[in-house]
Amino acid sequence: MNICVFCSSSNFVGEIYFKEARDLGSAIGRGGHQLIYGGTNVGLMNELAKTAQSFGARVIGVIPESIKNKGIAADDLDELVVTSDMMERKKILQDKADAFIALPGGFGTLEELMEVITLKQLSYHQNPIVIVNTNGFYNPMYLQFEQAYDQGFADDNYRKLYKFVNSSQAALDYIYTNSSNSIPSKMD
Repeated sequence: MNICVFCSSSNFVGEIYFKEARDLGSAIGRGGHQLIYGGTNVGLMNELAKTAQSFGARVIGVIPESIKNKGIAADDLDELVVTSDMMERKKILQDKADAFIALPGGFGTLEELMEVITLKQLSYHQNPIVIVNTNGFYNPMYLQFEQAYDQGFADDNYRKLYKFVNSSQAALDYIYTNSSNSIPSKMD
């Protein structure tokens, strides 16, 4: 299975987040999956990719040329795809993925996550989307989503678009059992 992971490129986050990245990387590798990620050699991205590779996963990085030119592209991947811009990067990540997992991250991670949720809502894909809520990081997002449901901005059926979990293993377990869950489309 091709698993796309969105996560932080920061080296300055707590050890608990690096541990989660290692846990996910090892689970992806042990499961015989392929990792698709943002292609950098920094932060959780680096920890995830190195660990996945060490456990036998094939790893594909997808990075815009402007970020590669900053000297933070991973150079030891099985494949590195260099794109012209962020939009092309996201399109390639999305097209290659059979499932999406979001570890904690900053604005880029949040934007990538919201885009794949929206695309699933609009029936552009039916891939599982899992949000790993390490250390309660995504609690505010969960509450914001609940507010959208409670105040009528989102249909209750859209709760099926994604799954919040508390560990990397729970994320993979969800993906294994929900590889093609049908969601009512916003367009229906």
